[in-house]
Amino acid sequence: MVNKKTNNNFFKSAKRTFEKEINSLSRIPNDLNKQNYNKFCEEILSNKGNLFLMGIGKSGNIAEKVSSTLSSTGTPSIYINAAEASHGDLGVLTKKDLLIIFSFSGETEEILKILPSCKKKVKNILSITGNKKSTLSKNSKLSLTLNVREEACPMDLAPTTSSTSMLVLGDALAISLLEANKFSKKDFAENHPGGSLGKKFYTVKDVMVKTSKIPILSEKTSINEAIYPISSQGLGLALVKKNREIIGIFTDGDLRRCLEKKIDIRSLSLGKVMTKDFKWLVEDELISKAISMMEKNKIFSLIVKNNKEKIVGLIRMHEILESKII
Repeated sequence: MVNKKTNNNFFKSAKRTFEKEINSLSRIPNDLNKQNYNKFCEEILSNKGNLFLMGIGKSGNIAEKVSSTLSSTGTPSIYINAAEASHGDLGVLTKKDLLIIFSFSGETEEILKILPSCKKKVKNILSITGNKKSTLSKNSKLSLTLNVREEACPMDLAPTTSSTSMLVLGDALAISLLEANKFSKKDFAENHPGGSLGKKFYTVKDVMVKTSKIPILSEKTSINEAIYPISSQGLGLALVKKNREIIGIFTDGDLRRCLEKKIDIRSLSLGKVMTKDFKWLVEDELISKAISMMEKNKIFSLIVKNNKEKIVGLIRMHEILESKII
């Protein structure tokens, strides 16, 4: 049976951990050397070779995550485990490359063991540590130092606050570089084609129905004659043209209204009942814009134009739902 008194202390313990880590993180902007940080970013931006991140243990886990974040936000990087590096993986490094080493103590044995080899093989070494006087810091061209006063661990032993601080600093670097590279939503979407994250950045042209699959009928076509092409394509509408120019749309909603008014659909042409002032958007807009427009206007489809305002397709809520974007 769980001791109730002990059980009630779980959240107290968690709260202490939150407070210690948050307090430590709040000091990072003031503790970091601004000039050093700027030079650190400039060194990465000006790098012409590959960017490698290295670490081992908890610092290695952080370095691997930061490497992934950098790659997904426009700064391609490769993670190397320090232990594996000493068994042949150093062969991937060249004189054009930049190496960033993560080690909070700056004295990690596995890293110091290969540090001389690393210095010979790459153009420059940068580091992130918690000790500016450490061997790693002293042997780096530039080093960012995190001043962590205590771990969240009550024994001040387990890497907790220190690893969280390294992670936050890594995220800060990724965002600084993202902004410097003018990395766009479109770039982000191209790096995240799978899953719901990437789908949020789909553009209208990614899921629209192209004009080649949409019925295009003359303005002189009778409503009665339009019924078959509209129903056979299953889109619920047709584009209406005069000569070669699209001048309106005729939807199944327009047909329903004609029938409700008991209009003779055999003699009345599309040009008389079509919708001239139809809603449309540009093909490069995000899907979220299409959804917003549909909700605002209480409709389920929008005409799509290119940047020259030529009609190039149709987007419906059906295609959006089918793509599992929402």
